[in-house]
Amino acid sequence: MEKEGEATVVDQPAPSKFPLTFWEATVASTVAMVFLIGILCVYLTMPDSDYSFLKLPHTLQDLQLLRDNLESYTSDYTAQVLVGYCVVYIFMQTFMIPGTVFMSLLAGALFGVFKGVALVVFTATAGASSCFFLSKLIGRPILSSLWPEKLKFFQTQVAKRRKGLLNYMLFLRLTPTLPNTFINFASPIVDVPYHIFFMATVIGLIPAAYVTVKAGLALGELQSVGDLYDFNSIATLFLIGVVSVTPTLMSKNES
Repeated sequence: MEKEGEATVVDQPAPSKFPLTFWEATVASTVAMVFLIGILCVYLTMPDSDYSFLKLPHTLQDLQLLRDNLESYTSDYTAQVLVGYCVVYIFMQTFMIPGTVFMSLLAGALFGVFKGVALVVFTATAGASSCFFLSKLIGRPILSSLWPEKLKFFQTQVAKRRKGLLNYMLFLRLTPTLPNTFINFASPIVDVPYHIFFMATVIGLIPAAYVTVKAGLALGELQSVGDLYDFNSIATLFLIGVVSVTPTLMSKNES
């Protein structure tokens, strides 16, 4: 029984804790600063001009404006445009910034199908690898805080498929079962070896990169990002994904 005049103590919910320690946040900030310095160096080597059009595209209209302005620079300043493109794409992949689909479209619009696919696969793989190694340092508390159930599901699936892990990772890359950004960030946390992660990324990104880059050739005809993947494209990607995971399923049935 409470005594008269005593204040009742009410339990307050504990404030949500920032998932990163000071040193983890410092590492992430340092990596981001390195990318930003790289972008600044590319910018400073370009000729004096109005670069108000330079921004991360969030709509097809932004992308078309960027394409129209960069076309004139690409032939005269190919190295700067390529380096700038690579740094921006890898930066976006490393920190899971949305919009890399627009960058893939831009590769097709500026460089054509063959060079565009090679560029997208290279930058996407480099960005995914950068995200993989950054996650080794700071990923676990972030994933456990933001996506605990999805992380648990991924960990369980990887543990089940250790013997055919490359096939399973290829299946994930080829189909929208899990977002690519999540796969990049979660793979080191669930103990996916880097060589398997790398091979699955390089091979698995080629079909989707081809579809997106090819669409970039007819950028003006696109009405929305949804136009990129019609039923046939999605069905083809799923079919390739199922074929890639079939050996794993067969080996499980035989055991």
